[in-house]
Amino acid sequence: MKKKWIGRSHPYIPVRAAARRRKSGRYMRFALWVASLLFVFVCYQNMSESDEAPAMEQIWAYLKEEAAVGSWKNCMMAMVAEQQEESPSAVNYLLGKLEQFYPVCGFSETLPEYDTQVESDLEAGLLAENAKGQGAGKAEGEGKTGQEGTGTQGAEGAKGQDGETPQEKEAAQEEGGGSQGKGKEKKSKKGQGDGGQEAAAPAGKAVEVSREKLNDFDYLVQNFYQVDRTTTVDGSQLNAEALLGKDMKLQQGNENVQILIYHTHSQEGYQNSVPGDTSTGVVGVAEYLTKLLRENYGFNVMHHTGEYDVEDRDNAYSYAGPALEQILAENPSIEVVIDLHRDGVADTTHLVTEVNGKPTAQIMFFNGLSRTTANGDIPYLANPYLAENLAFSFQMKLAAEEYYPGFTRPNYLKGYRYNLHYCPKSLLVEVGAQTNTLEEAMNAMEPLAELLHKVLAQ
Repeated sequence: MKKKWIGRSHPYIPVRAAARRRKSGRYMRFALWVASLLFVFVCYQNMSESDEAPAMEQIWAYLKEEAAVGSWKNCMMAMVAEQQEESPSAVNYLLGKLEQFYPVCGFSETLPEYDTQVESDLEAGLLAENAKGQGAGKAEGEGKTGQEGTGTQGAEGAKGQDGETPQEKEAAQEEGGGSQGKGKEKKSKKGQGDGGQEAAAPAGKAVEVSREKLNDFDYLVQNFYQVDRTTTVDGSQLNAEALLGKDMKLQQGNENVQILIYHTHSQEGYQNSVPGDTSTGVVGVAEYLTKLLRENYGFNVMHHTGEYDVEDRDNAYSYAGPALEQILAENPSIEVVIDLHRDGVADTTHLVTEVNGKPTAQIMFFNGLSRTTANGDIPYLANPYLAENLAFSFQMKLAAEEYYPGFTRPNYLKGYRYNLHYCPKSLLVEVGAQTNTLEEAMNAMEPLAELLHKVLAQ
């Protein structure tokens, strides 16, 4: 009996040890997993002060949003495809409204980020009407079309074509754009609209945008804005009457600094920029804008060339913030802050138009709404000047549509803040893209300077 007990006791010793080792291993793996999770959580919470680095809750919101977009793609694409060849129906109408009011329906080609369509539908329509009113046949067979980009696919995928014939573009530029800013009176035929009456554009304008149409929220968004799918906007923020009602005129004289121009991303360059030479990139372009505003329009302008994206581009907005605060504290007379950037698009996209006979990079005004589709308003990115920011960019866009049709892309609305909360009259401007030449970007500063003068001083 004793031998039997001894013989059977030996195998149990290593089994117990192995069980203890397995148990210890589970504890260690669990501890490592918890430590890793805490590390990631702390890192992202520290990053959450940045306008671009998301906290954990934003990552979760992003995942939920992507899942929603995927489900919409799967269930809706087939329905849309079935209706493509049919005449407009109630279903198509409802689907269109669904897309419009719920940007999370990411299957629509009208919603991708950084749409690089050369002209908005509004610009194409107005230019076509203007060309007809002036006699489009006059431009037949002459010169350039004034648009080298045709709405090809952009960085995230873009929409189709700009919807104009070369003759219509040439006529619009010849009759409306050739003498822009020179005070010559030009007549243009506006659409018949609700009243069925023709309207003449005031002196200096290429076209006249109907203020009555602007009061329609759908019309306003579709023709003046590109809403990123990460955010939402409604009529309480995009109300044309309210946006135009805010006075953007400068309140003080030019004895002290009135306008600050700076660069969150100072290293952005163009097709033929010299690596390492910021004077051949956005910094040099802004220097030319500064010169034009000073010499041609009498503004007192400061151009700040601090570099915040050299070592860590992702946190450039966080790095630029304290410097911006200091400049504004030292110069309380500053009323306008402009952050000048250069966009990034697909290599096949060329954002160029023609202004006064010069190849000119198109520009885009950019606003952050401090709101995401999934979570609503972002408290730690609050912007007390959001209404003023939106009014400033809209008034600039409207002036561009009327004086330089085709010069600006739709105003882009996204979810975060982008340091636009330091000053009511703040602009973030994207000047062309990496596929533009430095000359095209420089040429864009001439109409931009004139538009700033019209909105801020006239």
